[in-house]
Amino acid sequence: MDTKLSRGITTRGNSIVIAFTFEDKRYRETLSIPPTNPNLKYATRKRESILFEIASNNFDYISHFPNSKKALELKRKSAYHYLIKDALNDWLKRTQTRIERSTLRGYLSAVNYYLIPQFGEYTLSELTASDVKNWISTLQISNKRINNTLIPLRQIFDDAFHDEIIERNPMTRVKNLKLDTKDPNPFSLNEIDKILNALTGTEKNLIKFAFFSGLRTSELIALKWTDIDFKKNVINVSRACVYGKMKAPKTKSGIRSIQIRKSAKTALLAQKDISADINEFVFIDPKSNDRWANDQAIRKRIWMPALKRADIKYRNPYQTRHTFASQELMNGTNPMKLAYEMGHSDWGMIRNIYGKYINED
Repeated sequence: MDTKLSRGITTRGNSIVIAFTFEDKRYRETLSIPPTNPNLKYATRKRESILFEIASNNFDYISHFPNSKKALELKRKSAYHYLIKDALNDWLKRTQTRIERSTLRGYLSAVNYYLIPQFGEYTLSELTASDVKNWISTLQISNKRINNTLIPLRQIFDDAFHDEIIERNPMTRVKNLKLDTKDPNPFSLNEIDKILNALTGTEKNLIKFAFFSGLRTSELIALKWTDIDFKKNVINVSRACVYGKMKAPKTKSGIRSIQIRKSAKTALLAQKDISADINEFVFIDPKSNDRWANDQAIRKRIWMPALKRADIKYRNPYQTRHTFASQELMNGTNPMKLAYEMGHSDWGMIRNIYGKYINED
C-alpha cells in the first residue's frame, strides 16, 4: 500500500489525523477511519476543503467535526449550533450545587417535563418570543407555575446574552403572567370546632396547634420538643421539612420565637403525653411513630377526611395560617408583632393580605 502522506495528514493506529491552523491556533482532529489509500485521499480533500473555507472566512468547525471536544466548546459559543436542551442541562449542572434541593426539584421538573419537550431541539438563535407566548397560551397550569417554569429558560438566555453568544434576548419580551391574589378564606371558630371534633389523638393535636400557632405545615413537621420552652411560653422556629428534607428557613425572618397561645399550649400538652417519650419530633405519624414524611401525607390522611366528616367545604391546609392571622388581628394583636411571629420581614404583607381584619379601635 502506498503510505505517502500529504502535508497535514498523519496516521495514528487505525485512524487518520488532520492538522490545520484556524484563528492563529493549531488544531488536530482525528477521523475514526482506517488509513487506507482511499481514506487518506478523502482526508486530504477534507483538509483542502477546510483550508479553503478558512481562507474565505466560511469555516464551520462544528459541521466538519461535530463530535470533537473543541466542537462542543465552540457549540456553546454559537447561537446557531447550541441547542436549548444542551444549554438547559449545562445550566442545571452549574446551578445544582448552590440551590436548595426543593428548588432544584422544581427546576428539574420544569426542564424535563416542559421546556426540553417543547423547545429542546431549537438552537438559541431559533427561539422567538412568539414561540414562547404561543406555547404559554396552550398550557393548562396556573400562572404561578408557568412563571416558575420559565425561570430556567430565562436564565440560559440571560447568560447567553451577557456572554455575547446572542445579540438579542427573546425572553425579555416575554413578561411574567399576572398572579391571581386570592383573598384569605379563614375558618370561623364554629368551623374550627367542627373540624377538631372530627379528629382524635395526635391528629387532632396537630391541626389544633396549626390553627392557633400560625406555623406552616413544613414547620409543624420539623418541630422538636427542644424547640418548645414551656417556662418562657415560647416556641423557637428554626427549620422546616420540605420534600422530606430538613432545611433552614429561606430568610432570616423565618427564624423566630412565637408566644404560645392558650389553645396551642393545650394541644402541645396533650401531644406531650403521646409522643414526648418516643420521639424528638412533636407531631408524629401514628403509622410509624416517627415524624410526618411531608405535608401531602397530612393533607391527604388528616386534613381532607376531617373536612369531609365535618361537612365543611374544602380549603387547603394553608388556611389554618390565614385563620390564625385573622383571629389575632381581630383580637387586637399588633400587626408588626404578628408579622414577626409569622416569619415576615416586615408587616407589609400583613397589611396587604389581612388589612380588613386589623382592629383599629
